[in-house]
Amino acid sequence: MILRTKPNRHFPFLSRHPWVLATALADGKRADGKGADGKRGGNKRADDKRSGKHSKSAKHLTSHQNADSSGPNDSAELTPVPETVATVDTEPASADPAATEAATPTQFGQIAELLDHDGNWIGRGLYNPASRLRLRLYSFEADQAIDDALFARRVDQSVARRRQSTLRPNLAGGGERLVFSESDLLSGLIVDRYADCLSIQFTSAALLSRGEFLIDQVLAACEKHGTPCGRVVCRMDPATAKHEGVSDEWIAKIESWSRGLDSEESGRVWYQHHDLKMAINLCEGQKTGGYLDQQDNHAIAASYMKGRRVLDVCTYTGGFALSAALAGAAEVIGIDSSEKALELARQNAAANSLDHVKFEKADCFDDLKERGQVGEKFDAVILDPPRFAGSRRQVDAALRAYARLNMSAVDLLNPSGILVTCSCSGHVSRADFLNMLVDVGRKRRRDLVMTRVLGPSADHPCAVSCPESDYLKCVIAEVQ
Repeated sequence: MILRTKPNRHFPFLSRHPWVLATALADGKRADGKGADGKRGGNKRADDKRSGKHSKSAKHLTSHQNADSSGPNDSAELTPVPETVATVDTEPASADPAATEAATPTQFGQIAELLDHDGNWIGRGLYNPASRLRLRLYSFEADQAIDDALFARRVDQSVARRRQSTLRPNLAGGGERLVFSESDLLSGLIVDRYADCLSIQFTSAALLSRGEFLIDQVLAACEKHGTPCGRVVCRMDPATAKHEGVSDEWIAKIESWSRGLDSEESGRVWYQHHDLKMAINLCEGQKTGGYLDQQDNHAIAASYMKGRRVLDVCTYTGGFALSAALAGAAEVIGIDSSEKALELARQNAAANSLDHVKFEKADCFDDLKERGQVGEKFDAVILDPPRFAGSRRQVDAALRAYARLNMSAVDLLNPSGILVTCSCSGHVSRADFLNMLVDVGRKRRRDLVMTRVLGPSADHPCAVSCPESDYLKCVIAEVQ
């Protein structure tokens, strides 16, 4: 399959960003200059002018595609591989289920070559016609095939990358992210390890034809690098499946790739979270079960909490709250809107004999407002809300929500209180987040003195070509 972009010199993938949106691709023109109906169309003079350069590129790509023809994509069970070179729509895939159904049957994971509008080769990736993110690029080298060897090598490199540092104590019994999608050059695959259990999440349908192979490679890499695992939980969350055009039958098949689980466990796994014994539910929890990206920040923030009265907002399973309690906080209250998460948090508190922590179900905005109305005060407030901006169009609304949340938190803080405030919205830049805090201080007439500006734990690396992977902001500030 050969795809061509619209005439633009500023697409992110020209700087090795792995995402190619449907809106970046030419409207139904095949690389041979013919339309979807096989007839030649468009600007003949422009096509003739490019013909020399383009025919050379096409010849090279055809020979390379033949070399790739033995890959697992050809045996994918999802749908038959179309014989013709594919064309693409100019509009993003709709989130409407009816539109997704209309797009089927689709062929997930077919290898596609990406050319610019003039026919110059850009990269090679896996195609999904049902997704707004039409193409995920895995190779920017013309002689690098997308095959089993490439994925096996990158999985091994990802796990080895986590072994470069020896700072993590109790490695075998702890938790870590082993594969971080774009940051590890494996767009669409996320793997977390909790003790001897892997939590694997597919965020791209294009990888599903290689799903079981990838699982085997992760297990082999864990064995090779000193953290063997005997249990695996595989998932694709319903929202991702909807946007990727994945059916309920395929979601069930993905979940069937799980292995080694005791039926009585129901996905619950215990692991060492720094000095805490923590449980998470890999089958029912958010994302891959827990929030390992905040693991180091939990410990750093806890070092400010001794003797303080602490409110942990959006506590989930109690990471910040329990770390604060263990570090000597006088009293800790954790709130969250999920009763299932709070039940796990209470079990985690009991497992660590922390009886000065209590957890309450509440909406974060409403709870802060009500506490402010009755004049309640704290020595520290921790804010770790869910993602507010799922796209660039939502950034302004997200910043207003962050401002509202942080102003309510500042209102509850005693002088010299500690504010720990986080954002996991990749589309909200660090500069925007810090400018939001400037407005919070101005509007509340309080001085915010930042003592730490943090990111995710080191097992969540950032790819410089994919700024979205630099998503987590964690600011610790003293509020005067």
